[in-house]
Amino acid sequence: AGKAGGAFDLNAFIRQPQTLLRLVSWVFSIVVFGSIVNEGYVNRADETQEHCIFNRNRNACNYGITVGVLAFLSCLLYLALDAYFPQISSVKDRKKAVLSDIGVSAFWAFLWFVGFCFLTNQWQASKEEDNPMNEGGDAARAAITFSFFSIFTWVGQAFLAYQRFRLGADSALFSQDYMDPSQDSGMPYAPYTNEEDASDAVGTYQQPPPADAFDTETQGYQTQNY
Repeated sequence: AGKAGGAFDLNAFIRQPQTLLRLVSWVFSIVVFGSIVNEGYVNRADETQEHCIFNRNRNACNYGITVGVLAFLSCLLYLALDAYFPQISSVKDRKKAVLSDIGVSAFWAFLWFVGFCFLTNQWQASKEEDNPMNEGGDAARAAITFSFFSIFTWVGQAFLAYQRFRLGADSALFSQDYMDPSQDSGMPYAPYTNEEDASDAVGTYQQPPPADAFDTETQGYQTQNY
């Protein structure tokens, strides 16, 4: 991401890989829950109550609708977070946002994998006499197909978020141990001393005055009277 406080660039935002994947995942989620809501419930000619097209298992339809709607909302939420991300100045908040993106994307990839397996199993177990006119068959296959595609789009989002985390973790600004040198008060500055103060503090060597070689007192020489 750019520096905190940078201006929002719509063109650059749309061209980002994570933005494209979120938009694709957003469309896939609409296809899944829209197909089930519109044509996922059918009934036989001799009954009035509609049943889920997936082996008359209402849990299968409810699962597909729930996962699709929540994935739709999650895509919108993280699109808004991506747009706001350059404005986040706190390093810790940026790190939390990227980590949540990794966790949520991996979680939704798992839910789509479960949904694909569940819907495929129930569709194969469906009986022809429950839907003799084969109504909603295309909608059911579309829900299964786009559930499968959604696995890879969410895995891709998790991978891109992990790359962002690795790039941020390698830089000093993404580390919690980073400290601005101008704010580091742990090492005080050394006091200023001029040359005279330094010489007084260290001390100067003074050579003692030379002794007078002809001084009778220092040399101990005594004259004799003749």
